[in-house]
Amino acid sequence: MISFIVGIVVLIIGYVIYGKFTENVLGIDTNAATPAVRINDGVDFVVIPTWRAVLIQFLNIAGTGPIFGAIAGALFGPAAFAWIVFGCVLGGAVHDYFSGMLSLRNNGSTIAEIVGIYLGTIPKYIMRVFSIVLLIFVGVVFVYTPAQVLNTLIDPNNKNIFKIALIAIICYYILATILPIDKIIGTIYPLFGAALLFMGLGITVMLFVTGEIRDIPEFAFQNMHLSGRTIFPYLFISIACGAVSGFHATQSPLMARCINNEAAGRKVFFGAMIIEGIVAMIWAAAAMGHFGGITGLAEAGNAPTVVTKVSTQLMGLAGGILAVLGVVACPITSGDTAFRSARLAIADALNFDQKPIQNRFIIALPLFAIGIALVFWSQTGPENFGIIWRYFSWSNQTLATIALWAASAYLAKMAKFYWIALIPAVFMTAVVTTYIIVAPEGLGLDRSYPLLGLRFGIALAAILFVLFMIFIATKQKGILLKEQR
Repeated sequence: MISFIVGIVVLIIGYVIYGKFTENVLGIDTNAATPAVRINDGVDFVVIPTWRAVLIQFLNIAGTGPIFGAIAGALFGPAAFAWIVFGCVLGGAVHDYFSGMLSLRNNGSTIAEIVGIYLGTIPKYIMRVFSIVLLIFVGVVFVYTPAQVLNTLIDPNNKNIFKIALIAIICYYILATILPIDKIIGTIYPLFGAALLFMGLGITVMLFVTGEIRDIPEFAFQNMHLSGRTIFPYLFISIACGAVSGFHATQSPLMARCINNEAAGRKVFFGAMIIEGIVAMIWAAAAMGHFGGITGLAEAGNAPTVVTKVSTQLMGLAGGILAVLGVVACPITSGDTAFRSARLAIADALNFDQKPIQNRFIIALPLFAIGIALVFWSQTGPENFGIIWRYFSWSNQTLATIALWAASAYLAKMAKFYWIALIPAVFMTAVVTTYIIVAPEGLGLDRSYPLLGLRFGIALAAILFVLFMIFIATKQKGILLKEQR
């Protein structure tokens, strides 16, 4: 209980103090005209009030991420609390803030183009592939899961319900991807965002009312995962949304094109991430507390089942409604912005004007064709959807790592305090490298060569750190020589 409460307090303090420090490191210009004001094409560049932008950004980056990911992370025990708190404040919120603000300062550019500006051409092409593949994976995951849940809720034996739900979701996705951002996303997202917050608040209150808050284990340096999976790197991959998530870097440009002042950046980008961290803390706590510990949680079922049980058993009918919202509506609100972001990423890469509606269809329709094909492929074998999900998780964290390196390079070039982005960049490099070497869906070498992944991950992180410091030293030497002349 104490660990949970302290964690929430630290997240709030982190926004107030570390958020302001991050803003000061960047340095904002409240008089600068933002892309929403300068470009304003009525489609993707539209001025949206800051309060509305915060809720849209929150829902864009959240969906079920801080719920399902936190439940998966809770299986490791209260170590999940530490990763959510410190990962969110020191890594995720910094990542989201710089992703959003660098986009804002580069005409709303998508993350791949930002990486190209600050890391070079080759990383740009790598990031283009990573970001588009990741966004398609997100779209597939968030088409499949809500359709599957609706099928289960209505009639598990009638597979036609899945197909009908799938068609309805895809039709909605096409509209949300093509229409101006203020028509659907800007209108209904604040409502869903508020509902997701209300859901978290209701769960928290009921944990206190029922006394289950006392069943939440306190923090200890102990791995409680029953399968024996190690905390490093698996915990740091399991909890992405709520701690560090590269998907957010693909979403931040959406709001970077919609805010009308740089001062709004801390609320929209840093603040929305902190809110997501609080939601993740609530669900990690509820998952551990409601089922009486890690063993009970492991026996409770998959993440959607856990959400349904916690919500309905703690909050009754209202909880059931919110559970459906959480496992059906919220994934849809992440899936549509994933496809929209993919459209923008391709348009940026091709320099393809998106104001004409036919140009939007030219990019969007092939994306949906690929997405639908992957959805049906995922149904052809019991392991296929799991493969998509695991590769989505790894590519998500890898994208975050590259984005943090880009932010570090930007800050170094601008002679600013680059350590704020460099430290999480180095750490996440070790995480994603270790994971792809040891995980079964990666090289799976942990059984044959114990600690190989960890050693290789640390070695690569150290090499990139040294190369970065050489880059800094070379840059500073060049400045000194220029001044002497």
